[in-house]
Amino acid sequence: MPKVVIQSLENGPNLVLIDGKAGPAFCRCGQSSKKPFCDGTHRKVEFKAAAASTTILS
Repeated sequence: MPKVVIQSLENGPNLVLIDGKAGPAFCRCGQSSKKPFCDGTHRKVEFKAAAASTTILS
């Protein structure tokens, strides 16, 4: 079974890592035009949020 890690990046999206390789990034700012995926809009709207603990699913 692959190791899946989800990280909430500071001022950015939720990043999914599958076996250490970058997978999809999910929007946290709520402003993406490609929801649920991040399209980088968080930079334009100056989204601010702390990094969250890494969650490991198996």
